[in-house]
Formats: sequence, structure tokens, C-alpha cells
Amino acid sequence: MKVVAFERSVQGTGASRRLRNSGKTPGIIYGGADAATVIELDHNALFHALRKEAFHSSILDLEIGGKAQKVLLRDYQMHPFKPLVLHIDFQRVSATEKVHMRVPLHFINADTSAAVKLQGAVISHISTELEVSCLPSDLPEFIEVDLNKIEVGHGIHAKDIALPKGVTLVLHVEQENPVLANARIPAVKSADTEAAPAAAAPAADAAKDKA
Repeated sequence: MKVVAFERSVQGTGASRRLRNSGKTPGIIYGGADAATVIELDHNALFHALRKEAFHSSILDLEIGGKAQKVLLRDYQMHPFKPLVLHIDFQRVSATEKVHMRVPLHFINADTSAAVKLQGAVISHISTELEVSCLPSDLPEFIEVDLNKIEVGHGIHAKDIALPKGVTLVLHVEQENPVLANARIPAVKSADTEAAPAAAAPAADAAKDKA
């Protein structure tokens, strides 16, 4: 994705407030051999870009003064209750250095799984993203999680999924193989199934009394 920004010469709280009032968003680019660069971006274009999944998990082409550089979105701040982007941070990336990113998960084939079709299970998405490490050129916009073979009472773990070439999981000691999704029979359905025979007995007794 392409992002257009402009260098910002004036800094400070007052300058940032005036910038926002004029429909701009202050930001910064850091990392790499170059010094940090303070920038400004068109707020409306940025606000709509932030609603796109790829903007959060892709290598971005950020253009300043006609020159483009590869960056990742690292942080942004929103107003507590207004649809207003207060500030945004980008990090420069090198083509030869691996990056750590949280990539969105796309769950597929849940409706065609036996757990859902034949047993009426409900699939719960425990995680919506996964942290990975790879070169910028190998960074996927998303990772697919195939739920076709999921079983009731079991889950799909991070190590169960096939990762794109060049991509490795970043797992932490406290969660070495996290669950991404699981399949469970709804509690209400189970209760209804158990209650049905119990309800049938009083109905049968009532029929006998009338006879």
C-alpha cells in the first residue's frame, strides 16, 4: 500500500493541535540508519487507510517529497471518543533484516467441517492474529487457518497450521503453542437434549390419568 506524507518543520503541542485543526495528522518515522523524521499526513486518507486490514500488517510504501521508503505501521493514537487520529508512528524496514509482526488470521471451511455440519458445534476464535518473523518480502497480509478437520472438544493450535514460505512463528515461554480456535457443543443445546426425555415423562403420566 502507498502512503503519502510531508515533512513537518514545526513541533510541539501547539503545533500539533493546529495541524489537527487543519485536517492533518502528525506522525514520525524512525529506525534504520537515518534519523527520525517528523511528518504530517492527510487525516481523512489516513483514517480510511486504518480501516483496512492490510494497512496494519503489510509493508507500506511511504512517499515523502517524491521519494518512497519501506515502512511498517507500529503505533497510532485515537481520540477517546471522536473519530480522530491524534498521532501515528512508522518504522523503517530493511530488505535484508527480519521483522516481527502480528499478522491477522483468516479462518476458513468452518461451515463444511463435520463438527459444525453433523454435530452442531460452534467454532470459537480464541486468537485473531499471530506473531511471526520473516523478511519484509515474505510478510503475508494474513494467514489462513483451515477448520475443515476440527473436532468437537478439540482445538487448532498455532503449530498445527501451515505457514507461508520464509515465515516462522514467534512463540513465547508462557504460551508455547496457543490455541487459535476450538469447537464446542453449545451448552443450551446440550441442556435441551437432556431436558427432552424428562419433559416427556410428565406428559405421558398426564395422558394415562385422562385415560
